[in-house]
Order: sequence, then structure tokens, then C-alpha cells
Amino acid sequence: MVATASLLNAVDELAKSFNGQLLKPNDLEYETARKVHNGLVDKRPVVIARCRGVADVVDAVRLARDEGLRVAVRGGGHNVAGRSTIDDGIMIDLSQMKGVHVDPRARTARAQGGSTWNVFNRETQLHGLASTGGVVSSTGIAGLTLGGGLGWLMGKHALALDNLLSVELVLADGRVVRASEGENDDLFWALRGGGGNFGVATTLEYRLHQVGPTITGGLIAWPFQDAWDVLRRFRDVTAGLPDEFTVFGGLVHAPDGSGTKLAAIVLCHCGPRADGEKAVQPIKAFGTPAVDAIGPMPYAAMNAMLDAAYPAGALNYWKSNFLGALSDDAIRTMIDCFAECPTAMGQMLLENFHGAVTRVDPTATAFPHRTPGYNFLVLGEWMDRAQNDICIKWARDSYAAMQPFMGGGRYVNYIGDDEQGDAVMTAYGPNYHRLQQVKAAYDPENFFRMNQNIPPRS
Repeated sequence: MVATASLLNAVDELAKSFNGQLLKPNDLEYETARKVHNGLVDKRPVVIARCRGVADVVDAVRLARDEGLRVAVRGGGHNVAGRSTIDDGIMIDLSQMKGVHVDPRARTARAQGGSTWNVFNRETQLHGLASTGGVVSSTGIAGLTLGGGLGWLMGKHALALDNLLSVELVLADGRVVRASEGENDDLFWALRGGGGNFGVATTLEYRLHQVGPTITGGLIAWPFQDAWDVLRRFRDVTAGLPDEFTVFGGLVHAPDGSGTKLAAIVLCHCGPRADGEKAVQPIKAFGTPAVDAIGPMPYAAMNAMLDAAYPAGALNYWKSNFLGALSDDAIRTMIDCFAECPTAMGQMLLENFHGAVTRVDPTATAFPHRTPGYNFLVLGEWMDRAQNDICIKWARDSYAAMQPFMGGGRYVNYIGDDEQGDAVMTAYGPNYHRLQQVKAAYDPENFFRMNQNIPPRS
């Protein structure tokens, strides 16, 4: 889309008061600013509104409405489906809004919508405090939290969204509202799982917990030939975990780029050091590990441990679903599929749900997945575009092979760009119709639709 004279004039006029930057395709920083984490996504907004504050966000929303343009909202830019950018519309970019204020006495933190978990942890861990954050620390807090928020503390402290106390939101009509248990509580319910469907989250307030700063955590991996025994051992271990102990498992490649396949367990015990050391021993003593990087470490380091495995610009295609059960046949199928993985960055992961995250009623927030078990993820990741077709085919074929073992739920943050409609309905299950009603109340024209969209309905 070529910018019209009307749009160019409107941008020039807005620039007089805009505190951030309004980038157009010919501007020097545009090419860098338009890129998101997933290199498979290649979109060109007509304007990128790099906001510095809430007033900038309000003006960017109004500009889009006045000019009849669609919008996408970028926080950390990690959304695998690329929903944080857009062709021929306006990207509202919050990446410059990273302020975090911690109240150690109240054990709360207020963080701007462009913050990432590494920024958040840096501030909260000064006081030995944390909230459930992402598995990868470069992920943005807003997108992760609004869609769910799986992380290393979820067995003890539930999901990121379960720790939300309030959200400051810019609505489609430009109003700024606050949502909490005592204010716009219907909106607050919907924001905890409903993603970016309701507005632009400019500030999120979290409940904090005493964590670390040293925890027991890390990664341990065995040769791929031991995958059958390792994944069955993982299933046994996760059947009886204490809340403080979060354990994920799966099939991965060695981080040296050699293509060596491994069966791995990544874990975090956020309780007392002595308890953590005792809890990890049965895992460390199992078989003959090829890698053992489990031990005491700062919580912030644990949260950043896997960052290098997900570099910015890598090409990503993911497929995910909750499993009905991790049966022997499901394990065999995973191993057979991973043996055919064509990329040295590919993974098949099992994210265990247990403890506090499963003790929340499925309708208490918009996020309904509260059953103990596993979220299964086929993670296709590669660097060479010549591999696009073969890597995407492997992810799709592996997902199809695992379908007989799948349950009914899907994690909305992992839904791909080629999946909408039924996939989104499945992600919200019994909460979908109520979400449509809240959408109709706060965004009846579906202005915010560049997301895993929930169409408004009365």
C-alpha cells in the first residue's frame, strides 16, 4: 500500500506532538523496526508508531481510526504467528515502553507493555521477588500474560495471568481504562487469557512472590537412543511433583549446531535449596546423561537459560495441543517423528501442568486449561529459507501423527498464522461465548482483530 496524501498529512501533523517516532517505509529505522522475532514473518506496515507513553498509543489508535487502517500491536514481538505486525496498516509498537516499578513492601510490580521478562526480572530480583514469567526471557510480558503465561514458577504460583492485579488499557475509541477485580471486572476477566482482542495494554500490574534469587534448576539431556526410557521416566516424575518443582521434557538438538539429537528435561525448583537438591537427585541419577547443567543458579539465569535456542530472526513454524495422556504409544510416535526432523533447531516439547495452575476454576479467568497433564508442542525452527517447505511439512506431519493422543484444548499463544476460527474456539472452550460478549461491549467493531481473533457477539 502506498501512503495517501491524507495519511502523510495526518502523520506529519501528529508528529508535532508525538513523543515517540512515526516511521514510514522510507525512513532510516523502518526496516529494523518492522521485523519481529519470527523471521518467517515479513510484513510491511504503512506506518510504525513507536510509542513512548500512553498518549502516543491513544493518538496512534485515533490515527488508524481516522484513516481507516487496520492495526497490529507489538510488545515483545515474539508471537510466533506474527500477529504483532501487519501489511498496509499501522503497527503500534510498545518496544520503547519498558519501565518497571517494584513495590517490595506490597510485593507488586507495575510494568509497561513493551517490557520483556528479562527487564522485569532484573528489577524484581533486586528484592528477591518474581512472578511467573515466560520460558524464554526475551519474550514480551504483555502478549505472554494476556494469552496465558506458562513459565518456571507455574506449579507454585500459577500462570502469569493468574498473578495479574490490574491492566491499563487503551480501547478502540481511544479511551484509557483500568481493569481489575474491582473496576471493569468483566474486562479484567476477559483480559486474563483473551489476548489482544480488547485493546492495547500499556501497563500491567503483577503480584510478586519471594523467589530466589538462587533456585535449583537447569537442563539435563541423554543420547537420543535413550529417549524411550527418558520420556517414560519424565512421565513418572511429573506424576507426583511438589508445587515448587516445574519440570518440562522433550526431544531436542544439541546447542552446538551439530544436529545431535537428545532427550532432555528442563526443570526449576523454586523452594528452599535443600529441598531442590533432594528433588532433582532422582533425575540426575537416571541413566548416563550426555549433559548435566542442573544446580543452583539465579532465577533470572534460569529464565534466560533457553534464550540462545530461540534467536531473533530464526524461521519458526509451531503446532501445539494439549494431550489427553502421555501414553506409551504417544511417546513412541514422538520418537519416530523426531527421528525424521530435518532441522538441527527443531524440537518436540512437553510442558507439564500441575500444582497451582490446575487449582484455578476453568471459568475463573478466560484461560480454561486447568487439568493436570501436558501441553505438546512441535517446534519447527530453522535458519535457511530454502528449508521452509520441508520444515513446515515435518511440523505438520508430526502434529498429525500425534492427533490420536490429543485432548480438546489448545494454548492460544501457540496457535499459528494459518489457524483461526475453530482453533481459537478450541483454545477458549467453555469461555468462548462469554469472551464474545465482552468483545461486543468493549470493541463492537472488532477494531483489534490482528490477533487470535474473537469476533464480537451479543
